[in-house]
Amino acid sequence: MPHKSTRLTFAVLATGAGVFSMLQSLIAPALPTVQHALHTSQSTATWVMTAYLLSASIFTPILGRVGDLIGKKRTLVAVLVTVAVGCLLAALAPGIGVLIVARVVQGVGGALFPLSFGIIRDEFTPSEVSGSISNLSAVIAAGGGVGMVAAGPIVTALDYRWLFWIPVAIVALATLIAVRYVPESANRAQGQVNWLGAALLSAWLVALLLPLSQAAVWGWGSARVLGLFAAAVVLFALWLAAEARSRTPLIDLKVMRLPAVWTTNTAAFLFGAGMYAIWSFLPGFVQTPPSAGYGFGASVTAAGLLMLPMLVAMFLSGVLSGRLEPVLGAKTLLTTGAALGAVACGFLARWHDERWQIALVAGVFGLGIGLAFASMANLIVGSVPADQTGAATGMNANIRTIGGSIGAAVTSVLVTGRLQPSGLPYDSGYTHGFTLLALLCLAAALAALLVPARRGGGTTGPALATAGTPRAEQQPVSPGPRG
Repeated sequence: MPHKSTRLTFAVLATGAGVFSMLQSLIAPALPTVQHALHTSQSTATWVMTAYLLSASIFTPILGRVGDLIGKKRTLVAVLVTVAVGCLLAALAPGIGVLIVARVVQGVGGALFPLSFGIIRDEFTPSEVSGSISNLSAVIAAGGGVGMVAAGPIVTALDYRWLFWIPVAIVALATLIAVRYVPESANRAQGQVNWLGAALLSAWLVALLLPLSQAAVWGWGSARVLGLFAAAVVLFALWLAAEARSRTPLIDLKVMRLPAVWTTNTAAFLFGAGMYAIWSFLPGFVQTPPSAGYGFGASVTAAGLLMLPMLVAMFLSGVLSGRLEPVLGAKTLLTTGAALGAVACGFLARWHDERWQIALVAGVFGLGIGLAFASMANLIVGSVPADQTGAATGMNANIRTIGGSIGAAVTSVLVTGRLQPSGLPYDSGYTHGFTLLALLCLAAALAALLVPARRGGGTTGPALATAGTPRAEQQPVSPGPRG
């Protein structure tokens, strides 16, 4: 754990990143309640999730780069304030339109991930960096699990609006502590934000993710879906050209081509495809009534409790990875984490008739998530220059999200492609879906094997060796209170 003078800083970073991660999954189980309370259709209610996904995908790498340029603390505080405002707006939303806008505002919080990793790298001592990144990654991973587990009890005991009131209070407190105790880093990138690159990045991400999230409603062969996919290809090519020609690219493509970076990002893409699909479809599976030939007819709360082993396991394995990484290396941990995901999904495809089997699978997959999240972050941070930390870790998170969107979309096709007369999927649809997820996680493990090994098994290579300079040896940009 960080030493005493950095514990408050870590607490603020963990709180902000954990709340954002929780907001990703917290609202999903409550969507039917939101739909009923705001008198809207199911297709409109899904935009509560889509708007958040698109916003986070856009702002995560852009604001990560802004933090590299103008200061990570300054950007962190601005993002925390924005998340608090977004949660407040959502809690007060009189209709679905305002709630969707509020979710767009909340999505700005995606930048908390790269900003937090960058602050740890800049402000913590070299011996603290790897363990602190692992611990923060464990909190981020567990945040998604907390959302799944807590949504049902909160909605049942209070109201769906409390899914946002509670984060308002937590984020507001974290913001006040951040202003007072989080130091501003002396590490700054040179140049300015490449706004053309930012616009093109935003455009191709929207063109890619929007049809993936809405294809079930629009139809995979619809003109909107095919047109947006084509636009995504063109815009992606334009973005690559703009970044390659820019003197101050938003995302340095040379950094993205580093062996440790592209291999880790490939594993992140594949593992994300499996992870997000499990989060999306396993709760629905256990809530399916037994009359369908499978499922347990679980309530939202009971389904969340079946996910509890995943929450506990991914937090513990994420924390444990900080102790194992100096001995085994981040590459080994990433490979192991992805392999555990493959084992869990393979088991689930074969055996899913008893509740204990679901709980066991959730626990094993949780172990894999904790190991993979922590090792990915350490591999990226340890492989890129200090002034590229925010942008590089932001793109890693984005690539994982893109993989998750594709994995969830393809799994949805397999699960819902053929329905029973009751409108429920056949058991074979879930079996095929879980088999695909096992193959994706296995592919992620194989990609992880391509990650270059570091001497000594750790992630404190040349890029990181000078990044964790103790704060006493740095020249701060401006004087301010330090924790």
